[in-house]
Amino acid sequence: MNILVLGNGGREHVFAHKIKESKHCDNLFIAPGNAGTGLCGTNIDMAVSNFEAIGKFCIHNSIHLLIPGGEEALVAGISDYIKANETLNHIMVLGPSKLGATLEGSKDFSKEFMQRHQIPTAAYQTFSKETLADGKKFLTTLQSPYVLKADGLAAGKGVLIIDDLLEAQNSLEEMLNGKFGSASSHVVIEEFLHGIEMSCFILTDGKNYKILPEAKDYKRIGEGDTGLNTGGMGAISPVPFANTTFLNKVKERIIIPTIKGLEKDNIPYCGFIFIGLMNLNGEPFVIEYNVRMGDPETEVVFPRINNDCLELFIAACKGNLNTIELDINNKTASTVFLVSKGYPENAEKGFEITGLENMEGSIAYHAGTILKGNKILTNGGRVIAVSSMGENIQQAVNKSFQNAERINYEGKYYRKDIGKDLIKINEQI
Repeated sequence: MNILVLGNGGREHVFAHKIKESKHCDNLFIAPGNAGTGLCGTNIDMAVSNFEAIGKFCIHNSIHLLIPGGEEALVAGISDYIKANETLNHIMVLGPSKLGATLEGSKDFSKEFMQRHQIPTAAYQTFSKETLADGKKFLTTLQSPYVLKADGLAAGKGVLIIDDLLEAQNSLEEMLNGKFGSASSHVVIEEFLHGIEMSCFILTDGKNYKILPEAKDYKRIGEGDTGLNTGGMGAISPVPFANTTFLNKVKERIIIPTIKGLEKDNIPYCGFIFIGLMNLNGEPFVIEYNVRMGDPETEVVFPRINNDCLELFIAACKGNLNTIELDINNKTASTVFLVSKGYPENAEKGFEITGLENMEGSIAYHAGTILKGNKILTNGGRVIAVSSMGENIQQAVNKSFQNAERINYEGKYYRKDIGKDLIKINEQI
């Protein structure tokens, strides 16, 4: 079969790497792709937001399966566009309807969904420019720190966690006055949950589901979880504190009510659900939903899945995911992201990357890279995720760190403490 993956990040390189290994794959295309995906299939210079071009490409290249990697195309309605077009509706799309994608596209929508289906989450209220005064007053009823979330998509930058009340009130006003454009025309204010975060992933056909390996990612740019938030500096899977008791609570209180809630609300859904969780003294609470796989979590989740991934994807699209048994590798996976100088604010790019041929025992998943002539250049803030497998966290991260040193480009930076906190937790268990 012929497959088209939309996106150009590390997540899409993971998908491409797994798909090319499938016995069901004839031709693989990635739009727009990166230097890494170009090693797995054919990169196509096409924007993920250009639905008309995507549709024409699918027809001309007899595409059987379309996989939108990120949220942009899903929230804009790529799945609905394909299904509504008579010349395209035979194509399988691994991604939810536009309504389903609103779980990520609107924080207010997702919080209402959780509340309606008794899914544990932080208390919240939503405010607009017209109710700014009420929002400032609501902040006074909360304990510091204060959590402000832009309702819409803000490229991962729309969440502020602020310690000072006056600063939080001023930030609320700035957000409602367009700090994040239309994404913050409404702002969700919620209570801060003190705990430790992790990510849970589901693949569902709308009725049946498979729980994929869990992961923990590292958002802050600096070691010791300091500095600015990023798209993710690394990840580990499995997560030591996510024991059987905790994961059963996640399944019974969150996953099953989420799937049943989608059915009850008549929300068509096929694809991934990313559930950002807070472990609060052994009790799970939902921080957010995403309607796609996370990045960098994909770089540790999929290496642990032994299945032919196309068989999983096809079963999800055809509604018979219950016929597939997941085969999960018990080893630990780690990924360490190499980023550019200036990231996450003003990342420098255009520098030649060398040393990739010296990798031993790890996979370099490309994110911000581009092929120019016969040279691979940096082309974004997060450049390469170095993923490794080991018998334990220490062994896995050691491989990633060793190979991170073998890769070179001007301004290279990575965190050297990925997994360190989980190793300490492991020692205490």
